[in-house]
Amino acid sequence: MNIWSDERVVLTLDAGGTNFVFSAIKGGNEIIDPIQKPSNADQLELCLKTIVDGFQEVRNLLEEEPVAISFAFPGPADYKRGIIGDLTNLPAFRGGIALGPMLEKYFKIPVYINNDGDLFAYGEALGGILPEINQKLEAVNSPKRYNNLIGITLGTGFGGGLVQNNELFIGDNSIASEVWLTSSRLFPEQFAEEGISTRAIQRVYQKNAQNELNPDLMPIDIYAIAKDENHPNNKAAKIAFKQFGNCLGDSLANLLTITDGIAVIGGGLSGASDLYMPAVMDEINGQLQTAQGESIPRLVQKVYNIDNELEFNEFIKDRSKEIMIPGTNKCLKYDPEPRLAICSSKLGASRAIGIGAYAFAINEVNQIENFKN
Repeated sequence: MNIWSDERVVLTLDAGGTNFVFSAIKGGNEIIDPIQKPSNADQLELCLKTIVDGFQEVRNLLEEEPVAISFAFPGPADYKRGIIGDLTNLPAFRGGIALGPMLEKYFKIPVYINNDGDLFAYGEALGGILPEINQKLEAVNSPKRYNNLIGITLGTGFGGGLVQNNELFIGDNSIASEVWLTSSRLFPEQFAEEGISTRAIQRVYQKNAQNELNPDLMPIDIYAIAKDENHPNNKAAKIAFKQFGNCLGDSLANLLTITDGIAVIGGGLSGASDLYMPAVMDEINGQLQTAQGESIPRLVQKVYNIDNELEFNEFIKDRSKEIMIPGTNKCLKYDPEPRLAICSSKLGASRAIGIGAYAFAINEVNQIENFKN
């Protein structure tokens, strides 16, 4: 599916607890200036009216009719049926609201709602890092190609999504890839998000800082302290990001063991990758102990941080060799090193989510049209 040459239009929404941002996408790109409205998160009727009005205003700006509405919305939710459940940051939706069916009735077009982590991964798989990697592998005549991707979002929470062979893996309850609830090897009594989130960096920094009186410092402030070698709490800030990286690396190692695909990281905290990625890679490419005390690699695959140009060049290098087929005079190419890549998003989470929402809708509309034919 080539979303870049598709001429169909899809209405989209970036739904936050404070603001809703409405837009329209054609061929994978926004075609209007986004429209922002307050979410009115604590007043259900006003919130629903805001959503309808926002999409209608976008529709009024278009010269052609949209084929679908597609957007990310916080969970828990029955995404397949468009029903939103009990939300923390949108309290008006408590008890379950059939948002998708309501919008379908009003606009008379299909409506698709998904988790933001899922759409982030889908956007990166179809229009981001996955095709970019495969194009560069093709350019150097490597036979290797990648078809699977795990997308991770870092910020207030720890989110994720999984794409396999260009298909978004949603699960039977619309809650596949809820990575935030996985366990932590470093802190077994906690779930993963407690070590991989904004509050994790704040907590570890406050624990190690000396005479720090401001408990409201955000990660961007702590990042600045970590980059300032003369700051009295420079070491505490570095410890906070290192521990964050250790926890993230542990979770990613588990996820890569299951998915065996490319990993891409997005979200607000991805901008601090220079501080946490060394610890991530130490965990992923580190060692574990058997019961007999023998050291074994954490992963079967070798993982490369392709944000680093030298590692990227090593990653795409063709390590194939010719091997004989026993009993014949024929040879096959064989690459003995299974390897994966990890990197930060080049699209950015918001754009990747938009591309994912567009691609998901176009794919679903295609299936409907094929069924009719």
